Amino acid sequence: MKNADDDLEELARRLDASGDFRVLRRLRLGDRIEPSDGSRVRTGMFLDVETTGLDFQTSEILELAIVPFEYAVDGRIVSVGQSLHQFNEPAKPIPSEITAITGLTDELVEGHQLDITEIEKLVSSADILIAHNAGFDRPFVERISPIFEAKPWACTMFDVPWKQEGVEGRRLSDLLSGFQCFFDAHRAVDDCEAGIALLTMKLPKSSERVLSKVLKSARQPMWRIFAEAAPFESKDILKHRGYKWNSDDKLGPRAWWTDLTADRVDAEVEFLRSEIFRSPVQLPMFEITAFQRYSMRLR
Repeated sequence: MKNADDDLEELARRLDASGDFRVLRRLRLGDRIEPSDGSRVRTGMFLDVETTGLDFQTSEILELAIVPFEYAVDGRIVSVGQSLHQFNEPAKPIPSEITAITGLTDELVEGHQLDITEIEKLVSSADILIAHNAGFDRPFVERISPIFEAKPWACTMFDVPWKQEGVEGRRLSDLLSGFQCFFDAHRAVDDCEAGIALLTMKLPKSSERVLSKVLKSARQPMWRIFAEAAPFESKDILKHRGYKWNSDDKLGPRAWWTDLTADRVDAEVEFLRSEIFRSPVQLPMFEITAFQRYSMRLR
């Protein structure tokens, strides 16, 4: 006998097949886990924080979630462990715009503090930490414990060539909609589980698992190049090329910078010399591995 779920699934298939509709299905992480074949597995952890603002130096963590998972070397995720979830009461009231985005209120986090011992106990077993926009999450958690400095990191937002794979957008919800899924966003555990589900997807063009792409990127060192003393009038060219401005002396010269794989460094240096400086300048650069990438602590 058919049940209501069967009827809904049949309707969804018919809508998809019509070509006039595109059905998004609620993400169910358990359905994405693959069976283990007995080969060696490693431990990954997906991390997400909700905060009072964007600046890690002045803002505070409101909510932290870490969801561990086991994966095989070929990128299959074979199990998901018990999540860690903690609230943290900030020193000041939560801005109204943050409550509007996250649903977090002063009442919800009142009296809560991060349990650093519990966090460190879990993270100590991680082979890699992954976040969606790790450049946001990593600086926040490095402020609460040095254990986050000692782990390699990867990012589902920037370590996958989404555009080349024909997947539009960068936000987690946009990427998952490209795989015809949706989830309840902006709560830390939900975001982590959605991120793990994204890692299980196969990319449209290469047919590689997303996790495989992420791990390959994490293993590949990058080089940070500083266009130190670049002419002011070149700033728009550099910004368009993906350069960012560094205003912190602790992180290198106050200059425009970009991160590139080793095979692109020579061409980029030649571009800077010929098009920006118009002289054979020596440019500051240094290597970055997954142990420093996405951190404000780059050495």
